[in-house]
Order: sequence, then C-alpha cells, then structure tokens
Amino acid sequence: MNRDDLLFVPIGGCDEIGMNLNLFHAVGRWLMVDCGINFAGEGLAGVDLLLPDPAFIAERRDALEALVLTHGHEDHIGAVAQLWPQLRCPIYATPFTAALVHGKLAEAGLSGEAEIREVPVAGSFETGPFKVRYVPLAHSIAEGHGLLIETPLGRIFHTGDWKLDHAPQIGAPSTPEALKAIGDAGVRAMIGDSTNVFNPRASGSEEAVRESLLDLLYMYSGRVVITTFASNLARLKTVAAVARAHDRTLCVAGRSLDRVIAAGRATGWLDDWPQTVAIEDAMALPRDKLLILCTGAQGEPRAALSRMARGENARLSLEPGDVVIFSAKIIPGNEISVARVVNQLARRDVDVVTERDAFVHVSGHP
Repeated sequence: MNRDDLLFVPIGGCDEIGMNLNLFHAVGRWLMVDCGINFAGEGLAGVDLLLPDPAFIAERRDALEALVLTHGHEDHIGAVAQLWPQLRCPIYATPFTAALVHGKLAEAGLSGEAEIREVPVAGSFETGPFKVRYVPLAHSIAEGHGLLIETPLGRIFHTGDWKLDHAPQIGAPSTPEALKAIGDAGVRAMIGDSTNVFNPRASGSEEAVRESLLDLLYMYSGRVVITTFASNLARLKTVAAVARAHDRTLCVAGRSLDRVIAAGRATGWLDDWPQTVAIEDAMALPRDKLLILCTGAQGEPRAALSRMARGENARLSLEPGDVVIFSAKIIPGNEISVARVVNQLARRDVDVVTERDAFVHVSGHP
C-alpha cells in the first residue's frame, strides 16, 4: 500500500445486509464511513448482535481522520459506542443522527470522551486531505445522505442508503439536476447501495403507505397495533397522522421508539407529534380509540409486541377482534422469529396484517 494510493476498503456492509463500515484512503490518511451492526438471527444461538471487526483500522488509528455517519439506521451507527474506544477519532454527523449517537454514547458512559462534530443538513467540512459534502437523498429516516468525498487523488461519491420517492414525508432530497451536476463535474469512483437493485419496479412512496393505512383502519373497531422499525421516522409520522385521522389516541411502547421520537422532536422533524397516552393508562381507553405503536417488527423476543403476543406484558394486552399490522419488511434471517409471533397472535384470535396482505410498507431502497 503506497501513500498515494486511493483505496476503498470495505470492512462490513458489502456483499451483505447490515454491519456497514467502510474505509477510504488518500495521501497516507484514512476516512471511515459508518459503523453499524447486524442482527444475528436464529442461526447463532445466544448471540443478539454482530459487529464489524475494526482491527485493520484500529492498528492504523493514528492515521484515521474521522468517522463520518451517513444516517441514523442501526446498521450504520449501531456499533459506534462499542467500537469507538478502539478508534478514538472525531465523529461527524448531521443533527438527527448526532442526537441518536449522543444517546448511545451516554448509555455506554462515553459522552464525555467521544467528540461529535455536528454538520448541517447538506453541509460540508474538511479533515486532512478529505473534503466531504453531505448530499441529501431520500430514505426511510430523517437526514439520509450520500457523501461526496474530494481527495487530491480524485472525487468519490459514496451514496449511503437511498431510494426513489416522489413524495417523501421527511426532508427534501437532492434534485436529479443536482445529482447530474455531481457526475458532470467528474467522479472517479462511486460506492453505491444496491439493495433492491434486482426489483423491476420502484419501491413506492411513503405517501402511498399513509393513504393505504388510512383506508385499512376503517376495517377494524378493536385495538390497532402497528409495529415498524423504530428508526423509520417517516413511518412514525405516518402512524401518528393515521391515529389522528381515525380519532385514536396513540400509545408508544418500546425504548428504541422513545429514543427516536425524542431525537426527532429535539431536531424539529416531529414538531407535530401528538399527545400520547401512557402505557399504564392505555387499556382504560375504549378499544376503538386506541392505536399502539410498538417495537417488535422483526420478532425480537424482548420487544413490546412479542411480550403482548405471549401474554407477558402486564400493562398492554390483546384480545379477539384486535389487529396487529406489521408495517415493515422481514429482514432475511428473521422469518422464524416473526412467524413465531404471528402464530402466538393467531392463537389469541388477533388479526394479523403484513405486507403480503395489504400495502402497509415501502422499502427505503430504490
């Protein structure tokens, strides 16, 4: 490896879903992009999370300029608190992502050690030989960005996660003209998100999911439970709008949801978040006046939905005539876990709706 080599070294996230950690090298210095986790699934008994192995860059951390985060999904930021002590570098992130990472570092007792340098949406910064510009792109979370990385050896466009959405419910992605201008100015290499690349059709818009859920809820007079990815801020806004339209009070169940909602409100993305009912008071509401937003879309055994399905949640319960809507895609490897929860709900005579039954989810990718 020569000092003047322009290198891309994927430690995690290439040829796999999740656990993103990418390295770029120029003029003897390194830039890290993202630091995420993956979920172990049923095949690794007793293991909950998988982390990328940072040994390569930890051995070279004196040459590591910074960790740059594209957005706040767990497969891009979930390993920051665990791996940062081996890196000891500045962290760059936009406001919403920074708020999520601050929470993770605080839980790990690192908030006074790790330095987070906040970058405005569509902002830019310089560190060592790297000039980095955040390029807004549509995704299923607030402040999704690609990165335009300029080096003395050429420009790189790292897309991060993105999708085509003509009516995103969160943020304003770059226009086709702005993206074309990046290409016209010259890009030596592009590192691209390829999730859903083989799907012949676009995944659809979050606006369409909102309209579909609005129609779907007219079919149910019992309690409605919607489970989704906690970090999908656009979907959380959709669920809140659906609850408001159907005159249902929203109840939020799940620590990860609480963290994301707090970050969204603090950074202005959830200014219109409705008044919610506390978990301990939710069961006192008429069944047709309650909508529960909860964790557990991937069948996680300790999540709020799984505990309700097993009848182990002392404060929230389900009964015949209630409905659970899985407003999320099942991540490969989690099929058995989700099927277990669905079967437990069926034994309680609770209706279940998934993306196979109705249009209740769109991907955050093309």
